Order: sequence, then structure tokens, then C-alpha cells
Amino acid sequence: MKKKINVVTLGCSKNLVDSEFFLSQMVANGYEVSHDSADSDARIVAINTCGFILDAKEESVNTILEYAEAKKRGLIDKIFVFGCLSQRYRNDLIAEIPEVDGFYGKFQVRKMVEDLKSDYKMSLSHQRYLTTPSHYAYLKISEGCNRTCSYCAIPHMTGEHISVPIEDLVIEARGLAEKGVKELLVIAQDISFYGIDLYKENKLARLVSELSDIKGIEWIKLHYAYPANFPYNLLSVMNLKPNVAHYLDIALQHCSDNMLKLMKRNTTKAETINLINRIRKEVPGIHLRTTLLVGHPGETEADFEELKEFVRLIRFERLGVFPYSHEEDTYAGENYKDTIPLEVKQVRADELMEIQQQISSKINGEKVGKRMKVVIDRLEGDYYIGRTEFDSPEVDGEVLISADQHLKIGNFYQVRITGSEDFDLYGEISESQKDKGKRIR
Repeated sequence: MKKKINVVTLGCSKNLVDSEFFLSQMVANGYEVSHDSADSDARIVAINTCGFILDAKEESVNTILEYAEAKKRGLIDKIFVFGCLSQRYRNDLIAEIPEVDGFYGKFQVRKMVEDLKSDYKMSLSHQRYLTTPSHYAYLKISEGCNRTCSYCAIPHMTGEHISVPIEDLVIEARGLAEKGVKELLVIAQDISFYGIDLYKENKLARLVSELSDIKGIEWIKLHYAYPANFPYNLLSVMNLKPNVAHYLDIALQHCSDNMLKLMKRNTTKAETINLINRIRKEVPGIHLRTTLLVGHPGETEADFEELKEFVRLIRFERLGVFPYSHEEDTYAGENYKDTIPLEVKQVRADELMEIQQQISSKINGEKVGKRMKVVIDRLEGDYYIGRTEFDSPEVDGEVLISADQHLKIGNFYQVRITGSEDFDLYGEISESQKDKGKRIR
């Protein structure tokens, strides 16, 4: 019988890339693979865990326990655990969950492959088994982080920032394009630091420029920039290269100088506003996505009111909010007391999202009547679901187009926006494009 393995990925898109590299190795070793499959009959399960914040850690532990119970019941034979949680708490997990056959750190995929009686193939170092829809893929350009944010344990888990060489990323991206990928979602813990460790200067703009020259790549989107020491030469690339989306995910976390200092963000409110204004001036029409953190130790009501006014003033096109989670192995966990109740944190998060909902509703309303390039991701019920240049999968809004016509998944269409909701849009395509799956360049 052919060997089978089901890989379960938890956490962020960076973890997903790690799983895809692992899956590629298993396919090359003759395994039949599945990803996040509830119906898989695989007797081996590998779980790629997240160890970032409390909720993510709980999800990872609960998932491991579910499969441990399945093993007790004879439904599976082997469980392997890797990724961030295993990197951070390996010894504790070994003691607490003996049903697991092997725990591996984030950078021990080769050992896990070998323990599965397989040959780790260096020739596959640039190749992945895609788990996303075939028209888009994530491209992880670095690992680790050199920042010292008070609330974040990622440097403790992943170590210092290590950039992937430009030539390796171009080879990987070219291979993705040859498989039919049309949209590259460039990701890293901190893309703003890219290249400094390898080349002694920031090379993000050069990397993005070279990626944009790859045949078949129609959109490149960038996630997650850091505001301090932002590489401004990136903005000229956005303007010069038509397939580099006018979209940027830049995590700001807060705006008040008091909180930025407590969070060890190495920037100020004035610098943050100047950064946003310059980005919007140099790249007209750009859509900015950010994340904000509320309830961090030391956040006063005055700090929170300042943050609300900041959101109203800046009018981010995309925004997410997270309540603070007190984490060990962080500066805040060791030096601050977590005195703000969880319910207060959640109320603050909800208040910010209510403000953002109103902002998003107005921004979406301004798009009604316009024509926009849209990629079709899937068919769902009565609608094709697509995205614009200004939307990334999973985190942003979508465009709903009636399914009373034939559209091709993964193709691009010119769509006239006919209606809007708080976060999503409705649209229709021209008669000339119907039933043809016509690609728009």
C-alpha cells in the first residue's frame, strides 16, 4: 500500500510555506499527501504548530490532543509535531503528550523527514507542494526578527533575521509561476529588514523589482512591513512596476508616544504619521493594511482615546485589532504586570473595529460605479468570489459576482462595482467577457 500522510497547518501563512516544503519532500519519497484533510485515511499525521499567543497555543495543543485521542482509538498510527509551539515548548510537550512519536523544532524538517524513513532531497530546496489555490502562493523571504518589541516572543522562537538570497527567491518564484501561480504574496516577519544581514544594506526594492520581471506574475503584494527604518526606495518600484500592487501591510500596533515607548517600537507618533503621508503621496491610491494592539500593559484610557482618534484621522483602508496577550519569554512578560482585564481589552478592540467598519463602509461606497481588475478565487453558492488588487486572501474583503455566468477560477476580469457592504463589494462583468474566462492584463 502507498504510504500516506496528512499535514495539518496551524497559525500564519509563514507556517504554511514550511508545510509546503515538507509536503514536497514527502511526495518525492513516494507518499500520498493531504493537507488539513478531515476525511484523510492517512495513518500518519504531522502537525505544524503555532506558539505565538495564548489563543494560538491553545489551538495547537488541542489539535495535538485530538490526534492523540485518535491514536489511542486506533484511527492513526503515528503523530509528528513541528513548528513554533514545538520549538518553544518541546520538553514540556514530550512530558505532557507521550502519544506523539516525535517533536521537532521549527528548523528540524530534515530530521523529521529522515525519521519518517525518507531521504531528504537537497534538490527540492526551492520546490513546494502548493496547498493554496493554484493561482496564488506565499513567498517567504526571510526568517526570524531583529526587533525587540516588548510583547513578541517570535525572536525567542525563530532567532535573528535571516534573509533568503535574492537569487534563491527568484528561482522559487519562477518555479511557482511555471506551475500557474499569478499572484505572489511576499511575506516575512519583517520585510523592512530584508537583505541587511546578507548584503549590508536593504535590498527589498531590488528583490521586488526582480520578482516583478518574472513572466506570468500579475500581482505582487507585500506583508508585513515595520515602520522604523522603512525602505522608501520600495515606493518607486511600486510606481514603476505595474504588477506590484498598490497595497502594503504595515503593522503599526499603536500611535501614542507613551505606548510606542512601552512597546519598544523605536518610533514616534509624528514619525508614523509622516511615514503614512509620504507613502500615500508617493504611491497615489495605495491601500494600507495595519494591525493594532490594545490592552498592552500601561495603556491608559487617554492612550486608547488617542488611538481611536488616530484611526479616524488616518482612515486605513484595511485594519485588524488584537487584544494584548501576556506572554512569557517577552520583555513585557518579564517586566510589566498585565493589569488590564481581558474584558476591557476586548471592549477596546470592538470599539476600534466599529470605527473601522464605518471607515471601510465609506471607502467601499466610493468604489461603486468604478471598474476594477478582479481575480476569481472560488465559486461559493450563488456567487463567484474574487479579490481586487487591494485585497489579500483570508484577511481582506472580497468581490461577489453572480454565478449566472461562466467564469474561470484563477483568471482576471474587469469588473464594474455595482454595490458595497462594510467590507465586501458586489460587481458584474461585461457581456464580452462572459462564458470566455477572458484574462485581463
